Parts: sequence; C-alpha cells; structure tokens
Amino acid sequence: MEKMLIVNGSPRAPRSNSKCYIEWFKMFWPSECLEYLVTDKKHKEVCQKIDEYQHLLLVFPLYADGLPVTLMHFLNELKCHRFKRSPTVHVIVNCGFIEPEQTFVAVDMIRLFCKQNQIPYGATLCIGAGEAILNTPFAFLVKRKMKKMVKAIVKKHPEAIKVTMPLPKKAFIKASTTYWIDYGKKNNVSPEQMAAMDIESSASGK
Repeated sequence: MEKMLIVNGSPRAPRSNSKCYIEWFKMFWPSECLEYLVTDKKHKEVCQKIDEYQHLLLVFPLYADGLPVTLMHFLNELKCHRFKRSPTVHVIVNCGFIEPEQTFVAVDMIRLFCKQNQIPYGATLCIGAGEAILNTPFAFLVKRKMKKMVKAIVKKHPEAIKVTMPLPKKAFIKASTTYWIDYGKKNNVSPEQMAAMDIESSASGK
C-alpha cells in the first residue's frame, strides 16, 4: 500500500482548522500516513524521510490570497532535497471566504513550485467558508468531497475538487458579521476598532 506524508502548514498547526481537516482526511485514507506540523520546525529531518512516502499532502489555510509563511519555509527546505523518488503532491486549502475560488491563486503557487522542482502534482480540494463550515450541518459536504479526493489519489486521477456552504452570499456575510461582532464584544473590542487599520496597535495599548 502506498504511504502518505501529511504536512499541516498552518501557523496554528496544533490547534488549527487544518488539523481538523487532516483528521477527516485520515478517516478515508486506506493505508499508512504520518502527520507533520510545520510549527515543529524539523523540516530537514522530515524531508530526509520523504523518500519513504509515495504521496505528500499539504494542508493549509489561505493567507493574504497565498501561502502561510510557515509552509513556505517547509517548501524552501523541500526544494533542496535530492529525491530518490519524488512523491506526488496533493493540496487541501481552506479560506474564510464563501467562494472556494479564492484559494485558486494559492493552489497555482503550489503547482508552480512542483513544476519548477520536477515534482508530480495530484489532487486538490479547495474549501470555502473553511472555519465556519466545520461546526455546521454542512460539514458532511466536506467529508463527502474528501472521500472523493481519496478515491482520486488512489486511482491516480489529478482531480480538482471544491466545496463550500450552500448559502446565498448575502446570508453568509450577514451571519459572519454577527459572529465577529459578538466575538469582539467578548473581548471588549468594538466594531469600529475591528474596522480600524491600527487595531493591533490599539489592542496592545500603543
């Protein structure tokens, strides 16, 4: 059976949404897999073991329409590795926007990385409303797509799959705005402060 190395590329890896998605993926993956958190900063050690795996799954959140810097550090180490046999790279990326298409630029960045380093690219799952969908009745939609992704990987089909909450955009924006306003209240932060560009300095008392 082919083995999978799963890299959690989130800056909050141990307590991230990416970790939840990895757990769901592992429910369907039929053989051995190893999970690595980029926050452990053992990139070189992990890359030295990568020849043991036929597949490499990168799981990460969208950051400013691109890749988290924590994942980029891992990729910088990976490109220096001399492969005996390159694993096929797959991607699961989630974003806070309801449109999974918002993640396409980040996926293209991984595709380009693979092309430049002669690494085969496989399946993709783009998740819209990535944080919100986890604790809703729509979570089953993500699990269904993950099962489809696993089948594509096993059959070596380079499928591009996407999923999101089946809500009108206006309804999603209204619900998310209410959520963040309530979250701000719990932390004594007003909507005006959250909308300000200097929110970080204001919160730190500067």
